[in-house]
Amino acid sequence: MSNGSPVNGITEDDIANFLVQTPGFFERHADVLSSIQLTSPHGKRAVSLQERQLEILRERIRGMEMKVVEMIRHGQENVAIADRLHRWTRALMLTPQVADVPRVLVHELRDEFLIPQAAIRLWDVDAAFEAEPYAQNVSADVKSFADSLSAPYCGANAGFEAAQWLDDADTNRSMALLPLHHARGTVGLLVLGSPDPTRYSAEMGTEFLQRIGEVASAGVARLIKAA
Repeated sequence: MSNGSPVNGITEDDIANFLVQTPGFFERHADVLSSIQLTSPHGKRAVSLQERQLEILRERIRGMEMKVVEMIRHGQENVAIADRLHRWTRALMLTPQVADVPRVLVHELRDEFLIPQAAIRLWDVDAAFEAEPYAQNVSADVKSFADSLSAPYCGANAGFEAAQWLDDADTNRSMALLPLHHARGTVGLLVLGSPDPTRYSAEMGTEFLQRIGEVASAGVARLIKAA
């Protein structure tokens, strides 16, 4: 059955269809329009149809204003992130000594993005850099794990060997592990750690971390042995 009980064979749907198809009805019967009373959503008082329409419009405008504010906030956040990424990349490019690039990379990354702990390890480095802390021995398991990552790992600190590279490994509850790539393959691992278990979660997007990994990979490329 149509909405509402029929009166003399006329249903609410029939009335609604008539009004939609007869746009001039309320112009010719303005007294009917002014006498229509509706219940306000902000109380049980009755309001006119015009007042109810105004309330609907105000609610829609408030909703659009909130969306605009949210868009502005996201835009400002994106600009701030882009500025940090720019400063970090610039610092890498301005590092005069190639041997210092990994240290600058980690230090500036922590400062710009407020990362509690970070570390880097490289393998297959040129002989000139083999004595550097970031080029110390890395197990075959770590290399195999890094090589298996098609995207940065984000999640709980599950006792990764790489966690021990951080200054205070026992305080880290979540981690991000970024593989560093070179023309000859995976050549390193960038480790980010936080005591906040939600800082790096398995559900978070990794697109931005991938960009960080790409810039870091480019930055350390000159330290790797020639093929």
